[in-house]
Amino acid sequence: MTFLFTPPAVVSVPVAGTAGRFPVRRVYCVGRNYVDHIQEMREGNERDDPFFFQKPTDAVAGDGALVPYPTRTADFQFEGELVVAIGAEGVNVTTEQSMELVFGYAAGIDLTRRDRQRDCRERQISWEAGKSFDASAPCGPITPRTQTGDLAGAELRLAVNGEVHQRTPLALMIWNVAEIIAHLSTDYRLRPGDLIYTGTPAGVGALVPGDVVRAEVDGLAPLSVTITENGNSHDDH
Repeated sequence: MTFLFTPPAVVSVPVAGTAGRFPVRRVYCVGRNYVDHIQEMREGNERDDPFFFQKPTDAVAGDGALVPYPTRTADFQFEGELVVAIGAEGVNVTTEQSMELVFGYAAGIDLTRRDRQRDCRERQISWEAGKSFDASAPCGPITPRTQTGDLAGAELRLAVNGEVHQRTPLALMIWNVAEIIAHLSTDYRLRPGDLIYTGTPAGVGALVPGDVVRAEVDGLAPLSVTITENGNSHDDH
């Protein structure tokens, strides 16, 4: 087989405590999965089924990445999240079966062009312009589930320049990890390499160049990225 140009490098995330890397296939994100964030954004209903959107695979940026302030926005915001790494194939799985698909977990940040997202919502079109852009999906090292268990009682935190803006028990997710996987598997065949960003709590806010953003989940490796002036690319995967 002869390619017309060099194929892109495989996007991957390190596995904590090993030399291995997790090759990324798809990036799924859950919208509106904490009641306080729904109230904060004044949108949606906490009883609604979960809904999903995707980010490009090459939007994944690793720990220590330099993330350029994106173009065409004046309201660039952070959203700290738990990320689930899928390690087995499944479709139409039940909540009882869904945890068998989980390889591990990571701390993540769903970066958002909030003004573009609001414009998309008002125009009743896809959120893609607000959510799916370069370096918009930072992800920390993945810790295998065999080491973490199911993170019962774990807390999510996000700080900007050392000041904590988001802090919540993962138990406050409207849809837990097992339910998210079960719902998502009705629309897509999940495969090894998929990442699922599970939603953010209240406390989201704006970023400017120079900000250092750190996301942490108890029991997992932390994730830290630095926002730069536009034009500085994020690190290689």
